[in-house]
Amino acid sequence: MAKDFILPDIGEGIVECEVVEWLVQEGDTVKEDQPICDVMTDKALVQIPAVHDGVITKLHCKKGDIAKVHAPLFAMDVADEAPNDESETPSASTNTIAREHLEDFILPDIGEGIVECEIVEWLVAEGDEIKEDQAVCDVMTDKALVQIPAKYTGTVKKLYYQKGEIAKVHSPLFQMTIAGQAAKEEVDVNQAVVKAQSNATSDIPAKKTQPKTAIVNEKAVASPAVRRKARELDVDLKCVPGSGKNGRIYKQDVEAFIENEVPSAIDTSALNKPQSTLSSNTSNTDHAASTGGTRTEAIKGIKAVMAQQMVASVATIPHFTFSDEIDLTKLIELRSELKEQYKKAGVKLTMMPFFIKALSLAMKHYPVLNAKVNDDCTELTYFDDHNIGMAVDSKIGLLVPNIKCCQYKSIVDVANEVSRLTEAARDGRVKPDDLKGGTISISNIGAIGGTVATPIINKPEVAIVALGKLQHLPRFDAAGHVISRAIMQVSWSGDHRVIDGGTIARFNNLWKSYLEDPAKMMMAMS
Repeated sequence: MAKDFILPDIGEGIVECEVVEWLVQEGDTVKEDQPICDVMTDKALVQIPAVHDGVITKLHCKKGDIAKVHAPLFAMDVADEAPNDESETPSASTNTIAREHLEDFILPDIGEGIVECEIVEWLVAEGDEIKEDQAVCDVMTDKALVQIPAKYTGTVKKLYYQKGEIAKVHSPLFQMTIAGQAAKEEVDVNQAVVKAQSNATSDIPAKKTQPKTAIVNEKAVASPAVRRKARELDVDLKCVPGSGKNGRIYKQDVEAFIENEVPSAIDTSALNKPQSTLSSNTSNTDHAASTGGTRTEAIKGIKAVMAQQMVASVATIPHFTFSDEIDLTKLIELRSELKEQYKKAGVKLTMMPFFIKALSLAMKHYPVLNAKVNDDCTELTYFDDHNIGMAVDSKIGLLVPNIKCCQYKSIVDVANEVSRLTEAARDGRVKPDDLKGGTISISNIGAIGGTVATPIINKPEVAIVALGKLQHLPRFDAAGHVISRAIMQVSWSGDHRVIDGGTIARFNNLWKSYLEDPAKMMMAMS
């Protein structure tokens, strides 16, 4: 079967190259890793090797032509694959099947600068029929969770990665047959191999007999590699519980089944020991095995990016923290009055929209809080738009989507954006544009617990505020009487290169005045 060789990435930022010399001709037989051609980039001369044994059937570019990265460079018939001979007459002695055109789905660009991603969940299994634009899998980049859709209608034939593995951008993600393509009749090699192995087992000594086990997985969805492993271990996949989606069976499921169902050795002498002795020994053994263990996992995806950003922020920004308390009693009363009214209109009115809008109003008077400083601290850039970010503790890690142009939005507009972004962030499906362009951030750590924090600035921003939990605490009124008030501690971190203590204190006082006196905030919005 002829396969196109896709010209891979051959250097950072390189999108094309010149074909300097072909080292083979059409019709030549080549070996894996054999040099096929020399290409010239704007940086160096690069030699392109074959990735399979086979026969060159077509050279897509001539000497001197410009070849594009991620476009076909040449085609070849890969060795050990069944031929596409349409004139071949099926024999009664061979298993033949109608086979549609197989095509690899190439993982596309899924974000600026992203070269790889983690397979979070396959939403289909091998053998499933899929429709164009149907979601095939969820992948995790270092910025967000992305859903990959199918380009065509057809049938999934092969998944090249398992859940948790790292897939490379511009490499095959899965293989499928495309509906409507002309079918070819050819020998089903896999069926022949399975049949041959089945016949061969009758002529060799039986392997260790597997204990009779109930069928728990009638469909037994598994990849060819897993099925091969099951045959090697003489395991009936229908008896193996699958840990994947829709009961899909992985290699580790087969290994776990073997360990539990087929012990490698049985201490027959132990069968004569009293039951109490057996129980005691088992308990001691289990206790000994459960101590002193460790577990290591890779830091990747959103967590890895957050780690890098926090290190860069602390290493380059001199932080200072300012804390205060805000009396939210009046604001809570106002929200309670409006909550049901807006709920009928489909608006979820939480406290966060008030914090965000008050912040935007205060920044009109203190624009240095809505700025960024360059690395050598020689320039300060002021932003016209108030793109206020809010940290969300999502299932994939900390995400900080931001609400754009808060200076033009009403409380209701902000509330709708808060609802949209919070829901998307918690599902890990925030759009890249919602994560870009933030100018200042709010961290609502109090939703989980705690009163005072020292938040790390989300570089290149110059300030961040952490909201503590709401507490009903005793305070004195104007007459000196003790009353209960709704108090929240807030903690600011500022970039001390461009913000001093006096500035952030005065800014906080203005922000605080809007929150403590909602009527003043409403007047400022008019």
